[in-house]
Order: sequence, then structure tokens, then C-alpha cells
Amino acid sequence: MRDEAQRAEALRERFRSTLGTVPPGAEDRLRVARTLGRLPTEEAFMALRQIVLTDNPLGARVQQLVHFGQLLALGRPGPARIHARGALHAGADLADLVGVAETALVTAGAPAYALGIEIVAELLPGEEGQLSVH
Repeated sequence: MRDEAQRAEALRERFRSTLGTVPPGAEDRLRVARTLGRLPTEEAFMALRQIVLTDNPLGARVQQLVHFGQLLALGRPGPARIHARGALHAGADLADLVGVAETALVTAGAPAYALGIEIVAELLPGEEGQLSVH
């Protein structure tokens, strides 16, 4: 059981290094995998993510921006928020996110653009100069 806990923590650390946090959905998947003895599935999934995302010629910043744009186009607000924050964690800025939202306007229409701008608005610095948390 200790070995499984260490393996799950190693997977969490990969999320933290990429996104700055472990998304709730990923935490749920890890809990289910540990409970039902399916941790190898999550390890295989993370290995694939490592190959196609982290070891990708686009680099972490661009990868996160691409994810953000694709998720806007798909109308997936929760994951889009995760990857907007991931893009910021990887060195993007709010102007980059607006650029992606504007591109989504052309490729996916007003709903994608509106979602992107909504997410950027949530990330605008608050009174204390900190990013707001949603």
C-alpha cells in the first residue's frame, strides 16, 4: 500500500510541475485507480502525456495555450480554466490568453470567445495584485 501511495504521489507531482496544482478530476481518477487497483492505467496515461505534451517541440507555454484554445472551442469551461492557469504557470501572460480567446472567436465562434474572456476576467489581478481564485 505504501508503494501505491508513493506512485500516486509521483503522478500528482507531474501535475504540479505542469499545472502548478493537481486538478480535482485528476485527484478523483487517482483515488479511483488506487481503490480499484488500476494505478497502472493512470501511470500509462501520464507516460503518454509526458511523451506527447511535455516532450513536445512546442514547449510547455505554447502547449498550455493550445490546450486552452482547444478547450474553448470544445466548450469545456472547467478544463479550459485549468489550462489557462497552466499556461500562466508555464510563463504565458493574460495577453496571451486573450490572443487565444480572440483566435477562438474566428475558429469556434462567439461562445468560445466569450468563455475565454470570462476566464481571463476571472484571472485579472485582484485588489492585492494577486490572481483571483475561481
